[in-house]
Amino acid sequence: MEPVDQTPPAPKKRFRKFLIISVLIIAFCFWIYYLICGLAYSEGTRSGILTKVSKKGYIFKTYEGEMNVGGFNQGDGTIMPATIFKFSVTDDDVYHTLDSLQGKKLVLTYKQVYKNFFWQGETDYFIQNVRTMN
Repeated sequence: MEPVDQTPPAPKKRFRKFLIISVLIIAFCFWIYYLICGLAYSEGTRSGILTKVSKKGYIFKTYEGEMNVGGFNQGDGTIMPATIFKFSVTDDDVYHTLDSLQGKKLVLTYKQVYKNFFWQGETDYFIQNVRTMN
């Protein structure tokens, strides 16, 4: 009697190897994208008058806001239009603080990321801390 060959056919082995490599490549790409989304591009502060803060979205609710950082007088009587700073908020406590201080002069501490996930917010600026101006 001849021994029976128990090895699986070659096409199944190739498909399994292709599938494993594809899954590893996709997982690696998502990991890199996740790192890029969490990486801080810049950090700083902006000051101005808080004009808007709201909860937006159909499925993924995000906190979004706008602050008027002001225009400036060019000296010859013309005034540049106001500049609006748009931002997102990820922390509920920071959102409620902003909501109670609407219309006041504030200093916002922010972190800017290279790219954000769609469920984090509409902008790349995320507010970390809020304080009122004296």
